[in-house]
Parts: sequence; C-alpha cells; structure tokens
Amino acid sequence: MAWISLLIAGLFEVVWATAMKLSNGFSHLLWTLATIIGMTISFGGLVLATKHLPISLAYPIWTGIGAVGSVIIGALYFHDQLSPLTWIFVACLIVSIIGIKLTSGH
Repeated sequence: MAWISLLIAGLFEVVWATAMKLSNGFSHLLWTLATIIGMTISFGGLVLATKHLPISLAYPIWTGIGAVGSVIIGALYFHDQLSPLTWIFVACLIVSIIGIKLTSGH
C-alpha cells in the first residue's frame, strides 16, 4: 500500500504543477483550487508512504515521478521545446527512479 500511495502522490505532484501553470500566477480561481487540492493529495500520499518507507527512498522517487511527469506534460501539453540531450537526461531520471526502487530492499 505504501508504494501505491507513493505512486499516487507522485502523479499528483504532476497534477498540481500543471494546475499551477494553468492558474496563471494564481489568477484563475479553479486552477488555483486544483493546485491546492493536488498539493494536498500529493503531500498526503507522501506522508502515508513515509509511514512504511524510509524518507531516503520515498522522497527521491516522489520528486522523480513529479519531475519526469512534468517534463512530459510540458512537452506534450505546453509544447515545450526540449533538446534530444534533455530527453536522454529524462531517461536517466527514469532509470534512476527504477534503480532506487529495485535496490531498496522494500
């Protein structure tokens, strides 16, 4: 259950970051509310995950999911122009997240 909480928390990291961008500096009420709700779910999931997983494992995976997801949303939804080298580093992040999980012993 801790891993599911962590995955959901990481996904909502992407949700709140995207909603924050769409809020245009918190000037659009619905996107501002979506940001706050996304943050609450994201942090809540991290809190639940750290009850059973070490912070040295949970936090980097949480931030990694958020970082990779935000890059993908930025490229697909906001049409951010990313170089091929950037995508190589995103792939390195994915490999690192998987590596942390596989070597954690949890």
